[in-house]
Amino acid sequence: MSKEAEWNNHFNIGVDSIDNAHRKLFSIVRKLIHLSKDENNGRWACIEGIKYFKNYAIDHFTDEEAYMQSIGYKGYEIHKRLHDDMRYKTLPALEKDLTESNYSQESIHHFLGICLGWLTAHIMIEDRAITGRISNKWKKDNAGADLDALEDALASTIREIFRLQTEIVSEHYSGDDFGNSLIIRLTYRAKGGLPVQIFMVMEESLVLQTVSAMLNMPLTKMDKLVMNAGKELSLRIAEQLGIYCHLSSQYRLENSHFITEEQFRKTFYLEIFDYSLLLNTGHGYFAFCAKCG
Repeated sequence: MSKEAEWNNHFNIGVDSIDNAHRKLFSIVRKLIHLSKDENNGRWACIEGIKYFKNYAIDHFTDEEAYMQSIGYKGYEIHKRLHDDMRYKTLPALEKDLTESNYSQESIHHFLGICLGWLTAHIMIEDRAITGRISNKWKKDNAGADLDALEDALASTIREIFRLQTEIVSEHYSGDDFGNSLIIRLTYRAKGGLPVQIFMVMEESLVLQTVSAMLNMPLTKMDKLVMNAGKELSLRIAEQLGIYCHLSSQYRLENSHFITEEQFRKTFYLEIFDYSLLLNTGHGYFAFCAKCG
């Protein structure tokens, strides 16, 4: 059976032209992963393949925007803004890294990991809202939401992105070690304001299972591609939950990076967090911790 036949139907939004384009984008990523492992001709093939991926993605954005306008989709403006961020910010930055590293395997995997994480979250949250498969979350103003609302929003976001049901393990997670994990710290700041820090801790089994499901291919190693895909997913989760930590439009991402378990525990013990939740996804634990101001 070909890889094309192994498309995960839960990515479908119900519009053939859009679904076919998404299927093609994931197929290109899978091929680039295999090509990157070829020590002889892999680098040259990846250079050409990445150009093709970029051009195909940009053409797809244009087609998708035309479709949204044709049906009078009310979320068009914010959706186009997300496309523009990828067009004019993310992809150029990734291309610069590829060029400066002379298309090293590490930079190729960084490119693929970021694109894979972005595509998955964008399809599951933004694109499926076009056809009403889920609600358009950008319409909701949840400022001042209480803990129950935050828990519901977090569970909903994980369900839509990871396709997993969650249960709250603790509403007062104390930074306990729950196995080998990927830990990302995100810092947001408004001009002249105090920073907002968000920590996401994902058990490695959860990250591997999720990225394997994205690609329909088994992955067993926490390499750069898997780590970067996990990091990008954490950014999309934070984006959806930002309103709960008062990350209004004037807040901008200041930095995002991986930290070690030792660094996380040290920070956790020194800081007082506004939210500290631990969830079980059935494929690994997920912790969300936020300090607002």
